Amino acid sequence: MTGRNQTIISEFLLLGLPIEPEHQDLFYTLFLAMYVTTILGNLLIMFLIRLDPHLHTPMYFFLSNLSFSDLCFSSVTMPKLLQDMQSQDPFISYAGCLTQMYFFLFFADLESFLLVAMAYDRYVAICFPLRYTAIMSPRLCLSLLALSWVLTTFHAMLHTLLMARLHFCEDNVIAHFFCDMSALLKLSCSDTRVNELVIFIMGGLILVIPFLVIITSYAQIVSSILKVPSARGIRKAFSTCGSHLTVVSLFYGTVIGLYLCPSANNSTVKETVMAMMYTVVTPMLNPFIYSLRNRDMKGALGRVFWRKKTPFSL
Repeated sequence: MTGRNQTIISEFLLLGLPIEPEHQDLFYTLFLAMYVTTILGNLLIMFLIRLDPHLHTPMYFFLSNLSFSDLCFSSVTMPKLLQDMQSQDPFISYAGCLTQMYFFLFFADLESFLLVAMAYDRYVAICFPLRYTAIMSPRLCLSLLALSWVLTTFHAMLHTLLMARLHFCEDNVIAHFFCDMSALLKLSCSDTRVNELVIFIMGGLILVIPFLVIITSYAQIVSSILKVPSARGIRKAFSTCGSHLTVVSLFYGTVIGLYLCPSANNSTVKETVMAMMYTVVTPMLNPFIYSLRNRDMKGALGRVFWRKKTPFSL
């Protein structure tokens, strides 16, 4: 049984991005800058939230975990992409491919659940401000985080084990820049109907339901705001919700469109661009959209660095 479960091929060839050779160095520099920006931006957020007591609130607790997830999510694919852009031998081992797929699914799912937790936090803060502290207790926050990790582990492991049972025969060329689940299914010479069914069912549970919960939460927030009109309150609430919904739309829109609503007209180039949006662009933009334009984060930035400079100024 063990012998029959082994794949015939031992490695895959990643075709990478459809970039002309004369533009390779330009795009390499661009993607390197985007990756460095992602790492530094998310590390800065985690650093500020850890050091500034004013940010030790449920909202920033989830935000720090989102930054950690974004940092890891980007690191699953970007280092390999950058390496392959400078390499003449862009291969990845079979085990390495499954490992990359597992962590890709894990951190993508974790981001999805953290966005739900942040939406719920904003819903409670705006709709039930007097009960906010009681509802969003440290115990609840930790429970939501632990539940997110458990569910993401189960989902990522399920797809990885289902993929490991498939056989890959002659074709080992992945028309993508990472080991994407749908790209691997196209290469398999086994029956993939079970995998496709699980993708559809679990995708609805992991992606569509959280997306609907987020939209419902923000609809309730808008409804609550409009009941008690206040120019300042409306501006602040819509500023926060608008920022969150920008990231939610960018992340869920591309993921749902790519995996749950695939089109026969989708070209490899189109699918690659859509994947770049949520694997590279979204983790880079999150620090700017969520935090670095936020007054609390700017205040924390000033307090942390001013406190470090004060002893020397004396």
